[in-house]
Amino acid sequence: MHGGLDEQTERARVRTRARRKRLSRNWSLFLLFAGPNILLILAFIYYPLVSNIYYSTLDWRLGSPRATPVGLDNYARFFTSPSGLEVWRVTGLFTAGAVLGSMVLGLLIALVLNKRIPGRTAARTAVFAPYVLSGVGVAMVWNFIFDPSIGALRHILGFFGVASPEWYLDESWALVMVLVVYVWKNLGYCAVVFLAGLQSVPQDLMEAATLDRAGPVRRFFSIVLPLLTPTVFFLLVTNIIFSMTNAFDILRTMTPTGHGTNTIIFEIYLQSFGAYQRAGYAAAIAVVLFFTLFLITAVQLRYVERKVHYQ
Repeated sequence: MHGGLDEQTERARVRTRARRKRLSRNWSLFLLFAGPNILLILAFIYYPLVSNIYYSTLDWRLGSPRATPVGLDNYARFFTSPSGLEVWRVTGLFTAGAVLGSMVLGLLIALVLNKRIPGRTAARTAVFAPYVLSGVGVAMVWNFIFDPSIGALRHILGFFGVASPEWYLDESWALVMVLVVYVWKNLGYCAVVFLAGLQSVPQDLMEAATLDRAGPVRRFFSIVLPLLTPTVFFLLVTNIIFSMTNAFDILRTMTPTGHGTNTIIFEIYLQSFGAYQRAGYAAAIAVVLFFTLFLITAVQLRYVERKVHYQ
């Protein structure tokens, strides 16, 4: 009897050692393959983030050897000063216009390109091409188009008897100008993603709705749009992030001083590398941008995704 118990105990010990050995081997493989990536993420993402939070608590001029700790004064200044409130206003207008413009126009173009029309392959390429172009190059071309003295748009408006607005001097028109360019450059991305979503809509549902005498408008709102909600949700999240972070090249090239176009990402540049050289204040704005994007994404994942209908 004791021999049987000893044998069972020994087998249990062997299984435990084998399990520990297997677990150790798995962890070794994990560290071997994932370890370098984890180190790179810690070195180039989280360490700069933590350092930037520390810099945001300093009154520090870029290049100065001295920095004075000021606590949360930089944050208080950004949220209470008129210039900070103006940055929020411009950022909200630019983000709303960029997201709605890119998604609505992208969906309309995708609906057209989804039909069997001659030359649709070339049309798809032409629509997507601006998205892969350099933002600086695109902005320089559009600078010539919007030039109120010699620009192409001035001659087009003059043909209809309309004077060209002062795109670069009037703050409201400057914001409209950069919105037009940003939407033009990025709507191809939305169109291609929407096109992929449209091509995944089951054709038997569309044929059944046609047999039931449902018109094109009803088929779109009753079948196509509900099935596109995963695509809409994906584009909503990515476009909000892109419009708040990836428009710097167009803004900097077309309006170098941020005259009416100082979104939050552009304000970070102006405060740190522009005439102000306030690195600590710019770091505080960068931290605010990070947590704003984090909060927007969390709210979208928590509440907006409930409206999504996955197949």
